Amino acid sequence: MKTVDFDLDREYVELNQLLKLAGACDSGGAGKQLVADGLVTVDGQPESRKTAKIRTGQVVVCEGLRIRVRSA
Repeated sequence: MKTVDFDLDREYVELNQLLKLAGACDSGGAGKQLVADGLVTVDGQPESRKTAKIRTGQVVVCEGLRIRVRSA
């Protein structure tokens, strides 16, 4: 599984935007579709909220890509 470290420069980032910014998909809309299709977990649990607030220390996994959220 490929791992990407994402440096967060604010309090949180919405899940669909994180997927776009980390390279899991091409757009926020595509990120929403990945979540809707049940392909995303946050901290090991399935996540169905497309705009869930993702904060420093959380780990998002989507289709073989692990995104570790760090403080910038």
